[in-house]
Amino acid sequence: MQLKKLITLFVFTATLLSILSFSFSGKRKLLGQGKLIINFKNYVGNKILQLDSSIYKNEAGQTFSVTNFKYYVGNFHLKRKDGKEFISTEYFLIREDEEQSKQIILKNVPEGEYVSCNFILGVDSIHNCSGAQSGALDPVNGMFWAWNTGYIFLKLEGKSSASNSPGHIFEFHIGGYKQPSNCIRTISLPINKLMIYPDKQSSLEIKADANEVMKTPTTIDLSKLSSVTDFHNATTIADNYKDMFNINK
Repeated sequence: MQLKKLITLFVFTATLLSILSFSFSGKRKLLGQGKLIINFKNYVGNKILQLDSSIYKNEAGQTFSVTNFKYYVGNFHLKRKDGKEFISTEYFLIREDEEQSKQIILKNVPEGEYVSCNFILGVDSIHNCSGAQSGALDPVNGMFWAWNTGYIFLKLEGKSSASNSPGHIFEFHIGGYKQPSNCIRTISLPINKLMIYPDKQSSLEIKADANEVMKTPTTIDLSKLSSVTDFHNATTIADNYKDMFNINK
């Protein structure tokens, strides 16, 4: 009789533990969600970018000033330490002349530790072929060429005494999503332990170096190339701006 009671007690305890374990694991799967604020800080080398006023020097040793700098980022992929990814298909236009645009918010990011951030500089083929759109992709932003060519991914404009263009200007308007002139570039940035907590805001700062548009792997000599506004030389500039971003620590 004593043995029967022990067996009954054992079975009851095992069943209860199993139920509690299932309930606990089920709750663990329902991860909380938080917000990630990403602040983009535009630089030229190690100097903070200031439009129209500051003088900078490029890789070729030529001095220049910047009058306009803006670019599209989107398709953010945040990878957690466990390998799972959060994906946002939203696009954002980062403009140096508009402070608010340099802060973007990714909502509903599952809690956890994140180790990398990938995104594209540009606008993917689907959105390029969807005609005029709203928000960041609204043509009123001055980043849309035409129905057949789509969006300008990046604009860098300025002045340099080295430029032989009228008024000593230089202008790089880079776009194109079709081969062999595809200027979409994927940016992959490692993160040193970014934690997302339920119902809280976390932040990340990304440095964008405008000087990279004119260097690595190709050094741009403004006396020879001061204007890129179509597919000619566009991929050369795109290969340069792929290295434009870093995590600011």
